[in-house]
Amino acid sequence: MSIIRIGLDLAKTVFQIHGVNHKEEVICTRQLRRSQLLDFFKKLTPCLIGMEACSGAHHWARQLQLMGHTVKLIAPQFVKPYVKGNKNDANDAAAICEAVGRPSMRFVPLKTIAQQDLQALHRIRSELVQQRTAKVNQIRGLLGEYGIVTAQRIESLRKALPELLEDAENGLTPDFRALLNGLRDDLVYLDERIATADKQVQQQARENTQALRLQQLRGIGPITATALIAAIGQDAHHFKRGRDLAAWIGLTPGQHSSGGKERLLGISKRGDTYLRTLLIHGARAVVKTALGKTDRLSVWIQSLCSRRNKNIAAVALANKTARMVWALLSRDMDYDPDFGLARGEVV
Repeated sequence: MSIIRIGLDLAKTVFQIHGVNHKEEVICTRQLRRSQLLDFFKKLTPCLIGMEACSGAHHWARQLQLMGHTVKLIAPQFVKPYVKGNKNDANDAAAICEAVGRPSMRFVPLKTIAQQDLQALHRIRSELVQQRTAKVNQIRGLLGEYGIVTAQRIESLRKALPELLEDAENGLTPDFRALLNGLRDDLVYLDERIATADKQVQQQARENTQALRLQQLRGIGPITATALIAAIGQDAHHFKRGRDLAAWIGLTPGQHSSGGKERLLGISKRGDTYLRTLLIHGARAVVKTALGKTDRLSVWIQSLCSRRNKNIAAVALANKTARMVWALLSRDMDYDPDFGLARGEVV
């Protein structure tokens, strides 16, 4: 009797398999080494394979799809309720096999190689920015111990460092000057790495048609556009509507309702923190520049700011931007600021 569904628990070297037949009877539970995994699935009749969306999942999913299998990735938090007993590889694989067979289960979109390349570029750039921020704070903190206080802006520190190193009357010892010069070299190196990453992002944004389309939206530049493409793909077909995308990013209200009483909280902050941060920062810039403008979006922002504070307005605009992103990608259309005006629709 052939296997129709498999739960595959991924790891670095040891993989656990749990397979069932069309009667939901367990007919295969096996542990495989990394070198045995692909050979095992090559011998199987194409079936449904479920995996948690964890490290290496997209790679293995692409490999298994090439063999004719149907692969679906599940967020780990959706697998957890199906785990029976204590946590171990066998129970995890059984839980994945059970979860992937549920008709109402939501799945994680499979990333292409191009998406992973673009996402890796963003992850590296984000880490470099964090390292540069830490380096700036370290330099300012050490200088503060010698009674030297510089302005908080990184541009001010870049300008002040050569002057501090050349000033023989500021009380810095030769040993500390050598250390400070090394920290300055580190800062210059990080600036160069970030500048290189920025050029790569801008090149990707120019060459990608959908990224160019997203940059038509206010508050979205090359970094945000390419980050969106890396996260959700070229057509956003995995989301049924714009609100689903906004909820996936974590820009919709959380809910804690019971007994027929609806209680909405602040935004849920689910999904990709990096993506949500970019959208909100972009929205802040749009809110800041909307005053005095008469286009539909600016009028909506001004009306919202008159009722609520600017932080809430920025998050609301980020939510609206996410919905417009879905509309542009799913409908393969350019941004039209007057879309729906002829039908009397509101923004």
